[in-house]
Amino acid sequence: MADTSYKLPERYSFKTIWRITFPILVALVMEELLGMTDTAFLGRVGEIELGASAIAGVYFTILYMLGFGFSIGVQIIMGRRNGEAYENGTGFGSIGRVFWQGVWFLGGLAIVTMALSYLLSPSLLRGILKSENIFNASIVYVNWRIPGLPFAFMTALFRAFYVGTRDTGSLTWNSLVLVASNIFLDWVLIFGHLGAPEMGIKGAALASTIAEGISFLFYVIWALFTADKKYGLHKVVGPLWKELRQLFSTASWVMVEYVLNVSVWLLFFLFIEHLGEEELAVANIVRSISEVTFVFSAAFASTAATLVSNIIGEGHPEGVPQVIRRVLILCAVTMLPLLVFFALCPHLIIGLFTDIPTLVEASVHTLWVMCAATALTLPWNVYLQSVAGTGDTRMCLRFDVVALVIYAVYCTFIIGIRQSSIAVCWTADGIYSLCIWIQCVVYIHGKKWLDKAI
Repeated sequence: MADTSYKLPERYSFKTIWRITFPILVALVMEELLGMTDTAFLGRVGEIELGASAIAGVYFTILYMLGFGFSIGVQIIMGRRNGEAYENGTGFGSIGRVFWQGVWFLGGLAIVTMALSYLLSPSLLRGILKSENIFNASIVYVNWRIPGLPFAFMTALFRAFYVGTRDTGSLTWNSLVLVASNIFLDWVLIFGHLGAPEMGIKGAALASTIAEGISFLFYVIWALFTADKKYGLHKVVGPLWKELRQLFSTASWVMVEYVLNVSVWLLFFLFIEHLGEEELAVANIVRSISEVTFVFSAAFASTAATLVSNIIGEGHPEGVPQVIRRVLILCAVTMLPLLVFFALCPHLIIGLFTDIPTLVEASVHTLWVMCAATALTLPWNVYLQSVAGTGDTRMCLRFDVVALVIYAVYCTFIIGIRQSSIAVCWTADGIYSLCIWIQCVVYIHGKKWLDKAI
């Protein structure tokens, strides 16, 4: 796979890759604690609240992925410009212009998404949910969570800037602020401590919304005092329609792809919801645990996208396979021990999310299946984001659509028709990842991306 005639420079060494990835990993782990905190607290409130937070949480994440996916497209372009500027020794200011175009687009997208959500969410959730209790609790959660979208979109854009320019240190500090705020506010608002009203699932949503606002404020202050002036972030640039169109032509495909990625989870939970409220609660617990492992994959995938884009911008696309291989090696070294630990200590891990004995026991086999499926399909996300890093984001979307169709057919059979156990149902996750992985490997080996310009 690798071209041995080209030797990667030191800035693409294992040590450097880890230095870039570690802050991203810490940031993603911290941010996953938002959902995990909600699950852990609501798991002590009741099964209805726990199940509803699963459906509503995934529904909100789909809306968030509109902005986050677009920001990943922005990150890829920033990475390419950063590589070009590094090679030429000038031109870093173009990154600031890209950033501000992202501000205008994502700001407008947030307003439109919020308005449509308030109008359409009740009808959409009413049409897909069987349980009246789950529906009512889900609507409460969504309505109090939606105001956090503008903050979340802008935070994603700041992350894109720091990852795209390979300066990821601020991500760790921001995430610590985000998670600390969310945990404290969850404790206060869900259970009614410190004189606050006891808000239950409404409090979980409000806590996350306020925490997102605090996170955005942190990034603004951090950028004002620490961002390198050469990038031009401090110079406000109005909408530039030519650059916006170019940005949209790359980032829009990533946006749709990320929405489809999370739609997989919503589809899965909708299938499970029809099996029963306990099964839905089990699925939410295992999903929360699986996201701990997923953030490792996502962190290395984000690094892969940036480094692939950077090295192509430097004029050395022949180094792409070597970059991917090095990222995969580090990803495997960090993820596999964690999966083994989860598989060996299921009661300890599940107990962090609920103290209901029946839910703990019902979740064990599903956790084992999740660990096995994740281990077998470990490289899929790194490969997918590496394809995105080449600039061919439309191809990533095609791969996702193919995998989603196969996934939907598989879920229809094993859940809708066979009514299989929740543990067997979880094998669908592995099927989806495997489909993505196979397509990406064929594409990277085929080298059709060499002439892709962004």
